[in-house]
Amino acid sequence: MKKVIASFISALVISSNLFAQIDAGLFRFPDVSQTQIVFTYANDLWVMPKEGGTAIKLSSPAGVESYPKFSPDGKNIAFSGNYDGNNDAYVIAVTGGVPVRLTGHGYSDRVVDWTTDGKRVLFASGRESGKARFNQFYTVPSTGGVVEKLPLAYAEFGSYSPDGKQIAVVFRTQVGRNWKRYRGGWKADIQIFNLATKESKAIGVEADAGSEFPMWNGNNIYFLSDRGSDLRMNLWKYDLNSKAFSQLTFFKDDDVHYPSIGPDDIVFEAGGKLYLYSISSGKQKAISVNVVTDKAMLKPKIETADKMIQSLSISGDGNRVLIQARGDIFSVPAENGYVKDITRTSGYAERYPAWSPDGKYIAYWSDQSGEYELWLMEADKETPAKKLTNYGPGYRYRPFWSPDSKKIAFIDKAMKIKIFDIATNQTTDVDHALRYTHGNLDGFNLSWSPDSRWMAYARDMENQHNAVFIYDYQSKKNNQVTNGFYECNTPVFDQEGKYLYLYTNQNFNPNYSDLDNTFIYANTTQIAALSLKKATPSILAPKNDMVAVKEEEAEKKKDSAAKKTDSKAVDIDFDGIEQRMVLLPPAAGNFGALAVAKGKIVYMRYPNTGAPGGRGSLKFFDLDKKEEKTIIDAVDNFTMAANNQKMLVAKSGTFAVLKPEEGQKFDKTLPLSDMQVMVEPAQEWKQIFMDVWRFERDFFYDAGMHGVDWKEARDRYLKMMEGAMTREEADFIIGELIGELNASHTYHGGGDVEIPKNKAVGYLGVDWQ
Repeated sequence: MKKVIASFISALVISSNLFAQIDAGLFRFPDVSQTQIVFTYANDLWVMPKEGGTAIKLSSPAGVESYPKFSPDGKNIAFSGNYDGNNDAYVIAVTGGVPVRLTGHGYSDRVVDWTTDGKRVLFASGRESGKARFNQFYTVPSTGGVVEKLPLAYAEFGSYSPDGKQIAVVFRTQVGRNWKRYRGGWKADIQIFNLATKESKAIGVEADAGSEFPMWNGNNIYFLSDRGSDLRMNLWKYDLNSKAFSQLTFFKDDDVHYPSIGPDDIVFEAGGKLYLYSISSGKQKAISVNVVTDKAMLKPKIETADKMIQSLSISGDGNRVLIQARGDIFSVPAENGYVKDITRTSGYAERYPAWSPDGKYIAYWSDQSGEYELWLMEADKETPAKKLTNYGPGYRYRPFWSPDSKKIAFIDKAMKIKIFDIATNQTTDVDHALRYTHGNLDGFNLSWSPDSRWMAYARDMENQHNAVFIYDYQSKKNNQVTNGFYECNTPVFDQEGKYLYLYTNQNFNPNYSDLDNTFIYANTTQIAALSLKKATPSILAPKNDMVAVKEEEAEKKKDSAAKKTDSKAVDIDFDGIEQRMVLLPPAAGNFGALAVAKGKIVYMRYPNTGAPGGRGSLKFFDLDKKEEKTIIDAVDNFTMAANNQKMLVAKSGTFAVLKPEEGQKFDKTLPLSDMQVMVEPAQEWKQIFMDVWRFERDFFYDAGMHGVDWKEARDRYLKMMEGAMTREEADFIIGELIGELNASHTYHGGGDVEIPKNKAVGYLGVDWQ
């Protein structure tokens, strides 16, 4: 009896595990035969009975196997996949076995259908089209052999007539793009092409909506279109005899995708689920699908993050670097020590980490609360991070700590420049730019005075030049330093609070064109310096040796104590400040980042316009000797540490901490390969989805989102994300979400997808035509 009970419990556990694995969705590229359905799920091909049930996996190479098509007798399946280093056409028996490779061209081949006699496979390829956006049709024997080209200029999707003498074809398509409700010249129209006479006629071109996936059955052509009142992709039918159009399905919230016709039915996907439309009865039904899988793509995994670096911040003493990569923040040693993932959150993204100058805190933006808010973490402690702000919707950029480690300045997506005071938990509005886009906002920079009272920055003016401003946090007053007549940017306070350095475009040395009456003004940027006090001599004032006069010891100590008390205080005379600007000796050209070190101005110099290309050089101008010297050549950028004694330097995706001294070597790079992150795929995909939703909400040019209920769209597609088994499926859902905006060029790409192998293909013979 004990054995029986034990067996029953064991069976119950197995049954529970089984049902936990087989509730599936997101079935793409389906096709139907007389008795079976084939589809792509979790990047692989599966086949199951037409009435539904348990599916069996047919394929498993890296990458996505797509567009499977049953042969007319239902015994074989042609599909596109990559087993041998290229995306080619293959055939596999419905009972499994070794796939037969049909094509071997270097271009990708997409299976479209079979010929009516079942002897050849129809596929689309851009191998000879001459235009990257257009494919052409070819056929190849189902057992492999010579490829034949159809007499069509271009073709994307099509279906043979029952007698095989004609083909319904579209030569433009939006399939694979996140375009919905498209109305324009790129819309897909169906052409009926006579293979014998080479004549064609269009159907439905009078409609402003497109027609996709033509499927020929008897005297009818079935297709997808969003011409209906619901503006959703649904099944339609065109009667060749009566020339009448009729709508067959009526999905109001979801679009129909990837329809394919069989002897008696049309199978399609909508909302991630499979449906079967009966041609004879005109009725549709949902198909229940069970798949038994290990959900391998959902398994937590350890990945290196060195290829996904987005932002970096060097510590105040230059001994460590914070690196934002794959949504986590890593603490990386400049030379010796361990690498640590200090956030470890697959479900949230941390951005723009910044170390406080005193080394005690790390500030960053995180979406842990649902929106990007400012968070604060105690460095080298395991205590939970603290959320500082409740700004709500919106995107914020790099935080800039004040030298006293008490204030954080930043710019947000709305171009507003703000200061958050940690002690008072208050935010001060400083200013706002006029027309900055993401690139300008991401590259926005500012500089705090040594006493943490003043903040210098540049922003755009009505004439589209940038002007320099200095904000007084003590009096909450803003002061414009340059009038905007010349472009001025990248202001930096010196360490003693006496000067403000900046870039200004005042060097005009025009070059005259050899071909037309045109002048160009290139390499106009120079380094300039402003004396902050009227009494402060110009940075270029000539030296004058003086005779030292001895003072009484008491007076000397008194003066020394007074100077020490006020050593950090910075005072600024704004009256006539721009008139005190002097241009420094370094030659005009193309410059990048700007910083200061003791007795030096440090900057990036890039090749001049018109000069041979190449990387930049990291230079410094010696204020004492009035000479330009090279720190290191062939680097990309740098960031100065708060103590102005070390720099984080970038070169071709690698980084090193160097000193602002002449003749540095890039030989001790940061150990990026040691940055490892534990990835929870499903959590990460959800976070990416939410980022996409927020980015579109915050950056889309129309605040009304083209009339789309953006929150409803989020909820609908977020629910569909629960069925995603691979990054590619998550990507498909993200594309569907973006497509709701009906804005065509809102593309997306990348991601941690399966990478199939890639091998070059050799070609035999010569095409003499």
